Amino acid sequence: MPHRRKKRTQKQVSVEQDTAPKSFVIKSGVIGKAACHLVKDVRKIMAPYTASRLRERRGNKLKDFVNIAGPLGVTHLIAFSRTEHNLNMRLARFPRGPTMCFHVKEYSLMRDISSVQRAPKSPGSEYSKPPLVILNNFGSDEKHIKLTSTMLQHLFPPINVQTMQLADAKRVVLFNLDGDTGDIDLRHFMIEVRVTNVSRPIKTLLKTNIPNLGSFDDISDFILRGGDVSDSEAEDAPDTTVSIPEKGIGGNKRQSEQRAVRVAELGPRLKLTLVKVQSGLCDGEVVYHAEVKKTAGEVKALAKKKERAASTKAERRRVQQENIEKKMAAKAAAVRLQKQRQRENAVNGESDAQAEEDTETEGDGDDDESDA
Repeated sequence: MPHRRKKRTQKQVSVEQDTAPKSFVIKSGVIGKAACHLVKDVRKIMAPYTASRLRERRGNKLKDFVNIAGPLGVTHLIAFSRTEHNLNMRLARFPRGPTMCFHVKEYSLMRDISSVQRAPKSPGSEYSKPPLVILNNFGSDEKHIKLTSTMLQHLFPPINVQTMQLADAKRVVLFNLDGDTGDIDLRHFMIEVRVTNVSRPIKTLLKTNIPNLGSFDDISDFILRGGDVSDSEAEDAPDTTVSIPEKGIGGNKRQSEQRAVRVAELGPRLKLTLVKVQSGLCDGEVVYHAEVKKTAGEVKALAKKKERAASTKAERRRVQQENIEKKMAAKAAAVRLQKQRQRENAVNGESDAQAEEDTETEGDGDDDESDA
């Protein structure tokens, strides 16, 4: 009898999960304790389509991640490394590039952001949905700016406004390009949606932490006096409210509700400067460099130099392959010669044994005749 598949425990993979861009966020070499925490924080930004528990080893090379990226469906690589002067971040696309190299000029960890907040947030289910992406001041016609905006957009799944639900908008990532300095500021926020047509005392009662009602004789006193809230807590501004159409029982439309949208920063913060763009995966032609500018003649000379190096490398590989084939042929010939000698020795041994048997037989016949 054929085995039946368990339907209840088989987790179905949605089309969005199958086509969404996935990423590796890794560290390369020794980068320091604080930068290691930054790697973990960036993984939270990229959640849920990232390897959140990835552990790198000192012996890991780039080709190791390239080899496993294909079977796992990983499309992007974010690698942090440190030199003597800078903390660097490389953003690359599997499997053939391009690669963008940034200097991390400044950064703040999630714990640094929460330590200065009056009421820090502790998100949980917010990381189950990908964040929204906002790009500001990326409308330049320069090629490296267009490439940067394209790479940042494709780091996260695209949004279908027609089918997207408000409950899926839990986080937002903001990339702001400073037109004067060329720096890119990254911010990470959590989105909060609250009902606006409810008074502040009712909101206080609906919170997880129940307020202290010991000084009131009746709960109506608490509601009529405006609730136990601070005077500094402001009402929701009209420009922060949105109308959400609701559906009643049986699909009947109800009156739309007004809800306030607020954001709370989660962190981390990064200030990045684009330094170099390469056409390949951490290799290849330098398409853009912020510090080194070359003339057309220098570019042609460099291209010719690369062609000569490539031809020399190809010739060296051809000669090496020929030498390998010669060695393999010589080894195969030696094996054949050894087997042939073994067969000849076996044949000679059999003939010698047969001759000894014949000699012993003749000797036994002579002895019998002499006895007779």
